[in-house]
Amino acid sequence: MTITGGKTISSAVQALTFTRRATVVGGLQIGIGALLAGRMAYISVAENERYQLLSESNRVNLTLVPPRRGWLIDRNGKPIANNKTDFRVDLIPDRMRDKDKTVATLAELLTLDPEEVDRINEELEQATSFQPVQVATGLDWENFAAVSVRLPDLPGVSPRQGFSRFYPSGAAVGHLVGYVGIASAEEFKENPDPILVTPGYKIGKDGLEKTFEERLQGKPGAKRVEVTARGKIVRELDSRPDIPGKAMQLALDVDLQEYAARRLGPESGSVVVMDCETGDILAMTSMPSFDPNSFSDGIGQTEYGMLRDDDHIPLRDKSLKGLFPPGSTVKPMVSLALLRSGIDPEETVRCPGGLRVGNRFFNCHSTHGTVNMKQANALSCDTYFYKMALRIGYDSIALMARELGLGAKYDLPVASQSYGTVPDTQWIKMRHKRVWEDFDTVNSAIGQGYFLSNPLQLCVMMARIAAGRKLTANLLYKKDQPTAEPLDISPEHLSYVREAMSAVVNGNGTARRARLPLDNIKLGGKTGTAQVVSLKYGRGGRDVPWKFRDHGLFVCFAPVDNPRYAASVVIQHGGGSSSAYPVARDVMTYLFDRDKAMKRLLAMEESWGGTIPERMDRKLAAYRAQKELEKAIAEGRITPEEVIAASESTDPGLGQ
Repeated sequence: MTITGGKTISSAVQALTFTRRATVVGGLQIGIGALLAGRMAYISVAENERYQLLSESNRVNLTLVPPRRGWLIDRNGKPIANNKTDFRVDLIPDRMRDKDKTVATLAELLTLDPEEVDRINEELEQATSFQPVQVATGLDWENFAAVSVRLPDLPGVSPRQGFSRFYPSGAAVGHLVGYVGIASAEEFKENPDPILVTPGYKIGKDGLEKTFEERLQGKPGAKRVEVTARGKIVRELDSRPDIPGKAMQLALDVDLQEYAARRLGPESGSVVVMDCETGDILAMTSMPSFDPNSFSDGIGQTEYGMLRDDDHIPLRDKSLKGLFPPGSTVKPMVSLALLRSGIDPEETVRCPGGLRVGNRFFNCHSTHGTVNMKQANALSCDTYFYKMALRIGYDSIALMARELGLGAKYDLPVASQSYGTVPDTQWIKMRHKRVWEDFDTVNSAIGQGYFLSNPLQLCVMMARIAAGRKLTANLLYKKDQPTAEPLDISPEHLSYVREAMSAVVNGNGTARRARLPLDNIKLGGKTGTAQVVSLKYGRGGRDVPWKFRDHGLFVCFAPVDNPRYAASVVIQHGGGSSSAYPVARDVMTYLFDRDKAMKRLLAMEESWGGTIPERMDRKLAAYRAQKELEKAIAEGRITPEEVIAASESTDPGLGQ
């Protein structure tokens, strides 16, 4: 018995109290034990699969393998865009721990120049956590291995062996084919496919690469590799191969495309060549251009700045988006309109050097005397077409222009094209709220005024005149093209105009130097000079600043007796048609005698300073040096006076 606080507690009470406490504690222990056992049973049984997967994911890394893009090939099966084996290094921002240290280490290992380091840092700042940032591509094995062995110390670095896009013809196909690049954050939001953020995966960004993205992209593969806790690869477990994209065959002849680009040399312009039997586009080049390999590999700021600042606009596709007054190249088309309206081709007009219309005198480039239609085409007499166009009215000419493809939109797999303008009485009323005047007629009759066309339209016009059929421009190759329907134009009229165009080259016309250096193959053509500034500033020849020079144009077909090929050449600010028809002559020669055309081209390239890549590399080096000099002046490391003194120095090591 125990006495507590004056109260007696018996042994029986004490025993009962202890038993109750023991029961409560024991019950709690049993309950907790049951909960733990139940939870363990739930985890080991009910959630067994989930935790097995989590455990497996710590041990095994599943990665997507970017698919190889489908090739772009030409009509003969030659590659226009293919894939090459590639060693590359990318950064995954959300896996990086010390950005500055990682970038500095990679710069040392890969010998990156400061511009590349700046690009990487800038892209890391702009990239979202999941978006890979390219460090370098096209690495050799030694550099790739140097990065790979340091992976445990470089979290977020992703070296890969795979395939990258390659364009064998480089700048010659830049505008048409486009290029590929890493998907942007906006593109990932629109299509949150994990492959878009897989290092090494690129999508079409421009040109045909973008248009045919779904066909070219293929399906990704996957591989499972066993890794350590630090992410080091132990062994590859299994893999599923990628499914390459489907190839696309284009109507182009890539050898002709490359020749045309090279033949343009330092000029700014376009060459388009079509097959008169099928309407296939055999070449459609615009120069100067950009190298799609540079864009696909990640173009540097300096190179992009050089392209952006060039007044020849290498980033613009002049074949589809360049609009030029067609000049006298439309005179064969106008002749067809005159013939349809009942004008006798043997009727003559006296050319005194121009024609007065109202209070204005419209010049002709020479005094031709008395000429008929054929002579007017051969000599490019403006006065003849002024007078005849005023007689029949311009709407009849505009109708013929549209029949021959001018002002038209073509069903081509391209992002955009400029359609130009074929003016007429209704157009001017809607656009300028006035009536059509006689001076509008005489201007438009010689391809000036409001008249605008792109080089492809001029080539279609030429192909239709040569073939006598309503050919459409085709960019995709089909083995069996349906025969185009005949034009609603008299075959006799077409034959007459073709003979007139032959006289331009093979008679006493304005393009006698465009004759082909080939036996039994004659070229028919028409020269064109489109004014850029008013004649009061001069004729716009090569003796004035480049931007004030006239555009030079030439349209042609060959052979005259059985037309097979048609072409258009436009030289922007070329100083007149004499800059265009030599290019057309050599391109058409290439179609019939490649060795003879190449021999001539190689001699010219030597005088121009080398091939397209060689000239672009030299231009980039000069641009980079200029920007470095400007930076040095801005930072005060050199004064303008010192620059002038260096440039005036006779020391060949200074200012050269």
